[in-house]
Amino acid sequence: MLLSGKKIVLGVTGSIAAYKAAVLLRLLAKNGAEVKVVMTATAKAFISPLTMATLAKHPVLVDFFNPENGEWNSHVKLGLWADLLLIAPATANTIGKMANGIADNLLLTAYFSAKCPTAIAPAMDLDMYNHPVNQQNIQKLKQLGVHIFEATSGELASGLEGKGRMEEPEVIVQRVVALLGEPKELTGKIFLVTAGPTYENIDAVRFVGNYSSGKMGYAIAEELAERGASVQLISGPVSIVAPKNPNVAVRRVTSAEEMYEAATEFFPYADGAILSAAVADFTPENRIDGKLKRNGEALSVNLKPTKDIAAELGRMKNGNQYLVGFALEAANELDNARRKLTDKNLDFIVLNSMNDAGAGFNVDTNKVCILGKDGSMQNFELKSKPEVAKDVVNKLVQVVGSCR
Repeated sequence: MLLSGKKIVLGVTGSIAAYKAAVLLRLLAKNGAEVKVVMTATAKAFISPLTMATLAKHPVLVDFFNPENGEWNSHVKLGLWADLLLIAPATANTIGKMANGIADNLLLTAYFSAKCPTAIAPAMDLDMYNHPVNQQNIQKLKQLGVHIFEATSGELASGLEGKGRMEEPEVIVQRVVALLGEPKELTGKIFLVTAGPTYENIDAVRFVGNYSSGKMGYAIAEELAERGASVQLISGPVSIVAPKNPNVAVRRVTSAEEMYEAATEFFPYADGAILSAAVADFTPENRIDGKLKRNGEALSVNLKPTKDIAAELGRMKNGNQYLVGFALEAANELDNARRKLTDKNLDFIVLNSMNDAGAGFNVDTNKVCILGKDGSMQNFELKSKPEVAKDVVNKLVQVVGSCR
């Protein structure tokens, strides 16, 4: 009875995957949850309210009031009653309305008034799922703290193959159990993490870049999610697999300018940021269209400074936000790191030295020193990057706790 005592509002929208909602409801109930069902009008065309009411042992709610006796169905009470609002399946229509403030049915008004966490399981045809507007809406909901149980790939109702299938009920229940379990240190917090290199184009095929693999930032994103946080990972071009934790959303960028735009756009929604990306300090003044041909003569490329992401987020930071930076240094390591800590308005900085074997870019290990704005300094031995991520997040938990 992993969900014993938990109260869940299950929203069902008009998708062929609505038949899975009955299985999902049954599994939630078997795990001890009390479930109330809210259906949209179109959902009734796919699955009978009688079926859902029988499984839930509660009347199914569809309209704002009961047409037979005029009794009002209070969306506010639903949101106060529930420990979780779970919408499965969630159509592109419902996702779009959630992302853009449209509340034209009982389910949507329950969402906008809910005090509890919200999770959605998208289900739609692959072209709808992949449409840029739908993806933007999903990303917007992630930024607002909605938990996304990602669609899976397979055969769709249209006969096409691709991503868009609602996640299987058994998996959704596992994720609900994880979501409603005992609160962790960072439960309810939202963090931004940057990772990997940036590529600054010289022409269409050549770029200025660095050897960052992104492994450190990806490990930090995973560790934050394991501690209960919702994470927006902004990743430069890397070849590693995206984190599997559903609390990590990945936004991919290429250049320093793109990473700057993504980070400054998301930071106001976040409780803090850990900036582990190796962002290029310089970018070509002029990108050459097409491919530059060699003609036997020397080539000069003029570089200009890129926008400073850490400095800008440090300027934007309010008293309730936390900002963590990284510094890879080759000389005067401590002095340079302390200067960056102060100049960028960081809460602490993670220093690693190019002089330490096994630390830095494109390796699986790192050796760091964490410097706090309070003057503290912690030296760590050479460790795997996931172990270093634990040390970094431990420090973050300490800082967050001390500020409460």
